[in-house]
Order: sequence, then C-alpha cells, then structure tokens
Amino acid sequence: MSIKIEDIMIKDVLTVDVSDNVINATKKMNEREVGCVVVVDKGKPIGILTERDILRRIVVEKRDAEETKVKEVMSTPLITGKPEMNLEDAIKIIILNRVKKLPILSNEKLVGIITLFDIVRLTPITANLLTKTCEIREVPPHIGKYITKLQEKRYDFEKLTKRKEIPIK
Repeated sequence: MSIKIEDIMIKDVLTVDVSDNVINATKKMNEREVGCVVVVDKGKPIGILTERDILRRIVVEKRDAEETKVKEVMSTPLITGKPEMNLEDAIKIIILNRVKKLPILSNEKLVGIITLFDIVRLTPITANLLTKTCEIREVPPHIGKYITKLQEKRYDFEKLTKRKEIPIK
C-alpha cells in the first residue's frame, strides 16, 4: 500500500510575504497554532519561517521582531515535495535534509504542507517506513537510549504492512 502525500497533506497553508516583519508572522502562527509559515515573494514560495528560526535568530540574538523582516531570518533554500510523491519518499526528504516541515509544490505553486508530526501521528505503517529510512544514518548518541527502549517494545509491523521487518541497529 502506498500513501500519497496529496491524500494526507494540510492544504490550508499559512503564508507571509517576504517583506512582512517577524512579529506579524509570529502573531499569525500563534493565531493558527502552527509552528511555521511559508514565505512567499509575489506568490512564489521562497523560504520558511519556523519557531526554531525565531528562537535562534530573534530571541537568542536579541533582535527586534518588529523591525526584522521575515526575509532576514527565514530558512532557505526551501526544501519541498510534490503531491504525487509517496509517503516513504517524503520521509526520506525530511530525514536526509533534517527538516520538520515539508511544503508541497505543484508547478511551483504551494498546494500543501506535511510535517514530521503529521507523519508520526498517521499509522504504524509510518513507523515502519521511518525505521527503514533512519537506518541509512547513524543514530545520534543523545537519542540512542530511546531507540533501545523502542526495540524492547517493538510492535509486529510485518503483520500490519506485509513487509519484512528491518531491525534497528
């Protein structure tokens, strides 16, 4: 079974103009209770502003969020996916690029977004796909203890997905 991104993506994506200031973008994020906004220039997605960007580039640097433009602190280049791609490919993009939010574009137009949280909450199938994708990278030492706990409480994904289980090393 292949899950398509277009079937699970959030279609109502919050955006801000590149010339907007960080305080307005943050207020919009708070109103919608989301962790990011896609930054657009003349309607074209060019970057993303996340909670982490705000913490690192505004709070820690003690910058004025009212005076700072979104374009000064947004994350670029914008890592994106396509609506017709399958979930496994989206997971690979997210993990290999170390991003938590994946805007979805069709013909350079923003049509949706999927987040790591969306993927995690989906189904046990996601956990199996994530396990396979994670194997291509070394597990960071600070999360190794959690991986060990997961191995102790492993679910039988083979029955759920009809795929051969790949153990976490």
